[in-house]
Amino acid sequence: MVMLNLILILLVGGLVAALSERFGEKVPRQVALVVILIDLLYLLTHLWGMDGLSQLQAPVVNDPATWLMHFKTPWIPAFGISIELALDGISLLMLILTLVLGMVAVSSSWTDINHRQGFFEANLLWTLAGVLGGFMALDLLLFFLFWEVMLIPMYLMIAIWGHENRAYASMKFFIFTQVSGLLLLVSILALAGINHSASGVWSFSYFDLLNTHMTAGAAHWLMLGFFIAFVVKLPGFPFHTWLPDAHTQAPTAGSVILAGILLKTGAYGLIRFAVPLFPEAAINFSGIAIALGVVGIIYGAVLAFAQTDFKRLVAYSSVSHMGFVLLGVYAWNELALQGAVMQMVAHGFSTAALFMIAGSLQERLHTRDMREMGGLWQQMPRMGAVTMFFIVASLGLPGLGNFVAEFLVLLGLFQVDPWITAIAALGLITGAIYSLILMQRSFQGQPKDKWVDLGTADFAGREMLTMAVMMLALIALGIYPQPVLDTAQPVLQSLIEMVAVEIAP
Repeated sequence: MVMLNLILILLVGGLVAALSERFGEKVPRQVALVVILIDLLYLLTHLWGMDGLSQLQAPVVNDPATWLMHFKTPWIPAFGISIELALDGISLLMLILTLVLGMVAVSSSWTDINHRQGFFEANLLWTLAGVLGGFMALDLLLFFLFWEVMLIPMYLMIAIWGHENRAYASMKFFIFTQVSGLLLLVSILALAGINHSASGVWSFSYFDLLNTHMTAGAAHWLMLGFFIAFVVKLPGFPFHTWLPDAHTQAPTAGSVILAGILLKTGAYGLIRFAVPLFPEAAINFSGIAIALGVVGIIYGAVLAFAQTDFKRLVAYSSVSHMGFVLLGVYAWNELALQGAVMQMVAHGFSTAALFMIAGSLQERLHTRDMREMGGLWQQMPRMGAVTMFFIVASLGLPGLGNFVAEFLVLLGLFQVDPWITAIAALGLITGAIYSLILMQRSFQGQPKDKWVDLGTADFAGREMLTMAVMMLALIALGIYPQPVLDTAQPVLQSLIEMVAVEIAP
């Protein structure tokens, strides 16, 4: 029940936040922050008191008894549909990341949202509930339900509280995600149907569907359905075009959740479902997936270089950085997969921080155009120093989490194809170029006359505390990444062994 309670706390908390607006404008934000903090403490308290943490050392992917947590109760028994939730090392990392960045999102919306605050915070909490459900659901129809639940409140956040072109951006986001979701649903139903034909039993349980026997052609097309659905959310080239518009038009908290959390559901889906459910088809497809990852890294970096909008540049940088996750997943060895998981965590902190900085600049300057900026460090030294930190983190400075992630991905990919690795490494160079240009155009150079009175607009205590949390997280990941690696390693090793057995002649 612990996992179910984690979701229910956020769902009920969202309702409370919506109703609390009548007691004052600040109350919904305070309610949202307290609800997320309670959810995080509830999770950590139960983990701290469990002997089951030792099970992280030897999980078996297709045996729920070896997972850290497992909960299953019938939902629609006639069709084999259950409420089935489970938690292992990767899920645990994603849950903690989601809740921490959820609090960051609330902090970033503190002064950014000035109307219907209660409904906004409710949508934020409901989005987090959908994400948590997606990371824990192992009945595939339940997973699809959470996959859709997380999108609806995010659509509303963009459509109601977004910027000047919010209607276009929200509709584009909705169309892309709904079409990919429909493709995912059709693939899930087809997989369950094939399993029913072979076993005579209807089941949507991940553990039952792992061993489904099917023809190579069926496996290829079903795998492709899962792959496209997850890569749209990742986002990967060429399915990324919704992201820059959604990020640019979303309110700051929406951008934080999109970049830090929602994109990771696509990466998680590839690791959890797309490869293990169709091992041979996925391995045969890996060359194309790796090629798409490399193109995404270079293409995203080149487009980022061409941007003059602060948020749009950071959005395209996400396309580039998430290409490393695609490389790590389809290189499918322990080093590369560890790098992919580390990139999911590190990118969540670094890019969420950059979007919060972009939102803070827009709130103060009423523009995102870097051509209108320049010399801001003199007026806002705290914001300038913080931005510099996250810029060098994003470009992969040694000693910070992003460097560890990308280094592990490239090291693992080198074992698969050295030439592809050399091309992918160009992303590190292009990343340094557009990151430093972002810093130069915004905070360096001669100050513009119209910003000379911004001395009192620097980051204050709340913003600095929020940034400090993400800075400490990236430093910890860079200097001592072992806790994250140790948490993910047994799960990844089990997945690798299972896929190897499945594709063995």
